[in-house]
This record gives sequence, C-alpha cells and structure tokens, in this order.
Amino acid sequence: MRGYAEQSLYQRYRDVRYGEKIGVEDLEDLKKLSILRSQLNGITVKDIMIADFPTVGPEDRIAEALSKMRESRFQEIPIIDGGNYTGMISYGSILKKGSVTPDTKVKNLVRNLPTASFDTEITKIAEHMVANNCRQLAVLNGKKVVGVVSRSGLTRVAVGIKILKDIKVWEVMTTPVESVTDRSLLDDALEVMRRLDVRTVPVIGSDGVPVGIVGMNEIIDNHWKSDSKSFGDFKKSSKAQISIESVYTGAVKTVDWEDTLETAVSVMEEGNFSTLPVVDGRELVGILTEFDIIELISASRERESLFVQISGLDDEDKFYADAMYADIETEMTKISKIYRPESLTIHVSRYNEDGDRKKYSIAAKLFIRGTTINLKEVGWDLVKANNDLMKRMGDQITSLKDSKITFRKRKKILAA
Repeated sequence: MRGYAEQSLYQRYRDVRYGEKIGVEDLEDLKKLSILRSQLNGITVKDIMIADFPTVGPEDRIAEALSKMRESRFQEIPIIDGGNYTGMISYGSILKKGSVTPDTKVKNLVRNLPTASFDTEITKIAEHMVANNCRQLAVLNGKKVVGVVSRSGLTRVAVGIKILKDIKVWEVMTTPVESVTDRSLLDDALEVMRRLDVRTVPVIGSDGVPVGIVGMNEIIDNHWKSDSKSFGDFKKSSKAQISIESVYTGAVKTVDWEDTLETAVSVMEEGNFSTLPVVDGRELVGILTEFDIIELISASRERESLFVQISGLDDEDKFYADAMYADIETEMTKISKIYRPESLTIHVSRYNEDGDRKKYSIAAKLFIRGTTINLKEVGWDLVKANNDLMKRMGDQITSLKDSKITFRKRKKILAA
C-alpha cells in the first residue's frame, strides 16, 4: 500500500508554495464566498431529494440490509418501525463492528444520524454529511420519511453553480492517497477502508498507474453472501487471501489534476462513481471523492464559530480528544488573527508498526477564505502529532499571508 504524490508535477509545484497549500482562487474573494453561500442555499431539499428509496425494519437481518444497499448503491438506509423513522443502517457501522454476522438484527446497529426537512439549508446538510461521514440522510415530515438526500445528488446540483464548477480538481482533491496494488489481498483493501473510514480504495499496477477501484461492493460480493462469518472473522477466511486483481472494478476512469470539478462530476455521474483517481500524466497524485466536494460546500456555510470535526478516534483514544481540541483552539485563535477559518476536519488513523505499539496518522483539511489546506502528520504519540500538525498549519497560514505571488502564478512561472 502506498501513497503516490511524491514525484509528480503537482508535488513539485506544491513544494514551491510552502508545502501543502491548495488555493481555490475563485473563492478567495469573500464577496464571492458570500455569493456562493447564497446560491447554494437557494437550492432546496426538493431539488435534490430522492423520493424512491429502500427501507428496512428493525427486525430485518443485516444480510437483507446489505442486499438492498448493493442493489440501490445506498450506503445508509432508513429504518422504519410502525411507519415511523427510527434511524439509519450504515455500511460504516457494519464495517467497524467486527462481530456482525448476516443474521444480526438491524436494530442492533441503528445509527442516529441527523435528519433534514424541506426547510433545511443545503450547506447545513453538507455540514451534517461531513460531521457524520455519511452519504445519505433521511428527509422527514413529522416522523415519516418522505425522501432521502445523498452526496451524489447534492454534488451534481451544486457543481452547476459557476463559482464551483470552474474550480480545478487539484484545488480540492485529497493527497497523498493510499492505494493497494493489483497483487494485494482483499483483506489489505478492507484494512485501508477500516483505518481511513472510507468505502473505496484505488488499485494501482506495478508501475504506479491506476488500474481500478475496489470498494464495499467487492468485499460483500466476495465474502458476505450466504455464509455466517463476520467481518471480524474475515482475516481467518480463505476469501481474505483473494487477490485484488481478481475482484476489483477495472476499466478505471480517472481525471487529470487540472480538470475542472464540472468535468469530474460529469465523469462521476456518467459512470455512477463516487470516487475518481486523480492523475498527473499517468501517475496517481490524489483522489477526488464526493466527500471532498461536500466538504467544500460545508465550508461555505456562515457560522458564528469555527466548525471542527475529529473522526477516526477509537474508544481508547477518545481520552485524548480534550487535549487535541485544546491544541486546535490555541492554534486556530492565532490563525483567526490573520484569516478567519471556516472549517477544520481531522481524521485519525492508527496501525501497528512495532508489535503492540500504535502509530498514528493524522490528516487535516482546513478551509480558510475559500482556500483549502491539506496537511498530514505521523507519530507514535497522538497528542504530540496533533500538536505538531497544528503548529505546521499556523506556519502555513503565516506563509500564505506573507506571500506576494499566488499559487497559480508560481505554477505558471515554473511551467514556462
């Protein structure tokens, strides 16, 4: 498993511009940001709502819920009890709970996600999706579910707005990106999904060129059919030893790092994709998902205070959350004296590097004045790694303030 961004043109241009800054030039003007916010909130829930959607009951089996997810491509499905909404069943909940078997009742995995009404602002829906890392939310009228809003529907409609559709892919993509090779095992992909809390992983060939995508559908098709094994037993299963090469979705669609979001979303919509590998030439330099675009929409929301979301903390690590938030508050207070940040999302991953010792990887995305800043920090001590990351972020903002030449101008100079 590797992240491929090290030698690309994108990386070299990015290094000149203080490390990891990605600028959304069209949004740097706060007036334009205000116009974008207004245009986004001019989109109504009815404009993006799906009226035909699957449901399950609390007494249904997880196997039935997974079957409906597979058929509908929904990753969250409303749970209806006596005609009333009681919550959602989610791929994510199933993935994280290793003891789940196909016969487990849906009521044991109810996820209490936020809901929407016809009056909910689009930017608020995006914020809910970011905060809860979900793909679908139920739309309620009283206690009745009348529809579902999804990332894909919101993304498709929002990118019709000129300010958004002309943004370049490199300005919002996630980089570096973790991938698996076509010779990796199915279990390797599942481990990446669990650790990063994602549902799809790019597949690369021996030359580092993207060749496909492996996702939850492939996991389910090749493991969870009619047997009684749980995800927790997957590593013990012979099916965990299946080569990615034999199961991934081939004929991969990619986008160039300089393509527009309008182009990327068009590719997503045409192929019914939620994830696109981003290339510079043929090399994988990042990944663009609907979540990246939803984050951008959420960041445009007008708030009285900074929106901060930390995800990926295991139960034993939540003890450190207060210390992490304290360091975040300290650095964001300093940053706010330079520019007002709109939102900060942090995802924590951990993995065994030395026996029982856990190593942490922290990925952060800060939206500030319409600019996206991606940073990553790795370390054995979670609190220290977070503190180091926040200090780097502060240095980044100072560099951004002191810069007299825009990122794009620098890139053009380098390319000349």
